[in-house]
Amino acid sequence: MKIDATDRRILALLTDNGRMSYVDIAKELGLSRVAVRERIHQLTEEGVIEKFSVVINSDKVGKSVSAFFEVDCEPTSLVRVAETLAENPKVASCYQMTGPSTLHMHVLVEDFDELENFINEELYALEGITRVESHILLRRFKSRSGLKL
Repeated sequence: MKIDATDRRILALLTDNGRMSYVDIAKELGLSRVAVRERIHQLTEEGVIEKFSVVINSDKVGKSVSAFFEVDCEPTSLVRVAETLAENPKVASCYQMTGPSTLHMHVLVEDFDELENFINEELYALEGITRVESHILLRRFKSRSGLKL
């Protein structure tokens, strides 16, 4: 699928407000509601739009400790370890990276006791991990979910 300027404008509007109505997008772009609906449907069908979701403020729901981990694994254990961590509800994101660490992971928990428990009982318990380095978030200056066009 070739993305044109109108598709990019639709994506930009939806990125700013995923609940924006077809009518409001149509007014903004000078299109019909049906044309907007069809374009969004096509963008979704082609996988350009992966999903519509809500972004929750972790502090407001009691997940006030945000930690980032650099995790090294034995090469033969990498996929198993990454898949296990990705299934853990405390893990907000997990990526295979180049550079000094194999996996980069973001964890959200309620407090430092829960973080300590995660590290000792869930992270260190995984076979194949050779090194773990952690970083605690002190203050967030910018946070964004997904790609911004």
